[in-house]
Amino acid sequence: MKTTVERQRIALFCLVTTVFWFALYVYVPILPTYVTYLGGSLKMVGLVVGSYGLVQMLLRIPLGIWSDRLGKRRVFITLGVCLALTSSLVMGLFPKVLAMLLGRGLSGAAAATWVTFTVLFSSYFASEDAPRAMGLAMFFSSLGQMLATSMGGYIAELYGWHVPFLVGAVVGLIGVLLSLRIEETEWLDRTPLQVTELLAVGREKGLLIVSGLAILVQCMTFATVYGFTPIYAQSIGASRGELSLLTFFSTLPVAIAALSSSSGLVEKFGERRLVVVGFTVGAVAAAVVPFTKTLPQLYITQAIGSFGRGVVFPVLMGLSIQTVPEQKRATAMGFFQAIYALGMFGGPVLVGIIGDISGLKGGFLATGLIGLIGGWLARRLLPGRAEQYKAAIQSSHVSD
Repeated sequence: MKTTVERQRIALFCLVTTVFWFALYVYVPILPTYVTYLGGSLKMVGLVVGSYGLVQMLLRIPLGIWSDRLGKRRVFITLGVCLALTSSLVMGLFPKVLAMLLGRGLSGAAAATWVTFTVLFSSYFASEDAPRAMGLAMFFSSLGQMLATSMGGYIAELYGWHVPFLVGAVVGLIGVLLSLRIEETEWLDRTPLQVTELLAVGREKGLLIVSGLAILVQCMTFATVYGFTPIYAQSIGASRGELSLLTFFSTLPVAIAALSSSSGLVEKFGERRLVVVGFTVGAVAAAVVPFTKTLPQLYITQAIGSFGRGVVFPVLMGLSIQTVPEQKRATAMGFFQAIYALGMFGGPVLVGIIGDISGLKGGFLATGLIGLIGGWLARRLLPGRAEQYKAAIQSSHVSD
């Protein structure tokens, strides 16, 4: 049972998480179409969207190691919200394609600090509750994204393309002030670890498996929801406001799925089964996008696919740090998030290249294939409940 102080600490952290992701995503519904409005090609759209993932891929492992070496989390969280504020200002004040590329890259640097968000939040819970903690963290990150994306398109339609970016900057400033009140968790062992010890975390087989699967999840998400689904929606008549509604239907199911993961879904069905089913559902939903003819049909496909991916991701995130000691968790999470950022970059770029060559239909079908491959790999590589139970028994015998 959590004390009142502990509940308040968790509530503040959830609020900062929501505000942080709101600032990063309020302009996302209109970003791809805004780049084309400014004269960018589909390939450039892919680069702008993908730069968000590329910068995360480069920064997350160094940030995780740095955080573990210092034994600090909060300072990186405040830095992340400051970068979210700055990236929004760059894109809002300079309506150029290159400014979009630079600003979205800065937002990727901001999102790279999510490593320390998740590790500090998980430290508020017992180690065995890591998947539940990650489900709760994912719920509030999804809540921030959902609130932001449900408003961003309408703000742009009413007040102009640049205004959602300025709203993101204002909300980012609020987040900076709130982040200063977050409490650091004291470790029992504060002896600085050697960099070689921290780097060894990345060679752990289980971490490599879940990180690889996460690449495929992010490929699907950033090639569709945050990449080319808005462009397809515009091609069948969507307005800027309807693009916001489209993203809302893509983020609400993620929040619901993450909350489900934090409230017993994993215990009921098991990690492997949830990941396999989630990948399969997401694959089918992506593949049918180019066959939809109306916006309501497209909304349905996005809601179903997002729920599938939303089930998968918190499970993989929780597994990435479940058995890792506290003093190495930022490194493990940094490795996990850096690896999956490869999908955030590669997915949009791949679909952008395919789109320029053969149209968006081929890109969406390729995304569906990625999802099916992910489901097959999860079925082969993740341990089922029997294997997990056997490993736990063997581990207890070794410790005896």
